Amino acid sequence: MSRTSAKFLLIFVCSFLAGFGLLITPAGRPLMVKYSAAVVRLSAALISTFGGTAKVDGEQGVVLLHPSNQLGVAMMDGCNGINVTVLLCSAVLAFPASWTARAKGLLIGILAIQSINVVRFISLFYILQYSKPLFDFAHHYLWESLIMLDALVVFWLWAQRVLRTSAIQSAA
Repeated sequence: MSRTSAKFLLIFVCSFLAGFGLLITPAGRPLMVKYSAAVVRLSAALISTFGGTAKVDGEQGVVLLHPSNQLGVAMMDGCNGINVTVLLCSAVLAFPASWTARAKGLLIGILAIQSINVVRFISLFYILQYSKPLFDFAHHYLWESLIMLDALVVFWLWAQRVLRTSAIQSAA
């Protein structure tokens, strides 16, 4: 293993463990709950903006409910995209790049993952209205894979851009 690869792996693992450690601390838990509630409220607002109907119920956790049939999707731990965001951030921080490039990678990556996660949450809300078995498949298999793929693609595209920019600057 090269020195660069070993350094990447060490920084990645330390960042990953620190990020997940923060998520489970007593100080981190209330922030996660507030963030999840914000994602649910945003999802409800988007549904309403585009002509749909949804309401937010905060009594039993944070749930997006369809008013006519009361079928709803709850925002649970792991559903808010933060776990995948920590994974992507760890990879970006570990990659040999300038701090400016890392900051851009973090910003673009977080926005991409969280945007896809809102689409995921809204789609699951509508899929549940149609079919519970299809919802289970989409929730447990399809979207889990797609959100992870999103993080991998964002990281790969960002890393390729960083490497191209480095090569251009080295050649000049």
